[in-house]
Amino acid sequence: IAIDPQYADAYNNRGAAKAGLKDYQGAIADFNKAIAIDPQYADAYHNRGLAKYYLKDYQAAVADYNKAIEIDPQYAVAYYNRGNAKDDLGDTQAAIADYNKAIEINPQFASAYTNRGFAKRNLGDRQGAIADFSKAIAINPQDAMAYNNRCGAKHSSGDYQGAIIDCNEAIEINPQFAGAYYNRGYAKELLGDLTGGCADSKKAASLGDQSTAQWLNSE
Repeated sequence: IAIDPQYADAYNNRGAAKAGLKDYQGAIADFNKAIAIDPQYADAYHNRGLAKYYLKDYQAAVADYNKAIEIDPQYAVAYYNRGNAKDDLGDTQAAIADYNKAIEINPQFASAYTNRGFAKRNLGDRQGAIADFSKAIAINPQDAMAYNNRCGAKHSSGDYQGAIIDCNEAIEINPQFAGAYYNRGYAKELLGDLTGGCADSKKAASLGDQSTAQWLNSE
């Protein structure tokens, strides 16, 4: 930048580095500069939107994602992140529409399936959520979080055995996954396996699950 003050990419990259350090205001200042140099810089609008999102300025984030998408209508990640912002604004249906578009552009976008699954679950569409979590698992079979997410959806559907199987997979991939032990323990308890449920709850607490630790300490 010292050599070339009109180097838009340098401002964008420095902004991304500042965002990585959680200096979101500093990042926004750099993205502003990149956009001032190149008003058609889709990545800079997207990255500025992400910084605003982390500052919980969701409406402003949506506005920046809109601009990025206007410049590049095939920008799958911008649709995905706009979906996240809309979901945080309480517009779940609009969020799903954005996840749909991200998946249409990139059918291997595992995170878009995952977040669409959460949105569907929040709307009461448990089977739709399970289908989306299953797709995320198919794309990345080593994603312990995806198994745990599907475990939670199966649990909500009353499929406790299926939930336990998914939690087993999550724990096999990541033996330090406190949330998976917690969810497996809860499912075991609902199936009448109090001993197994208690053992999993203790394991979750030992791995740092605060809510489980507090519950055990109150017993």
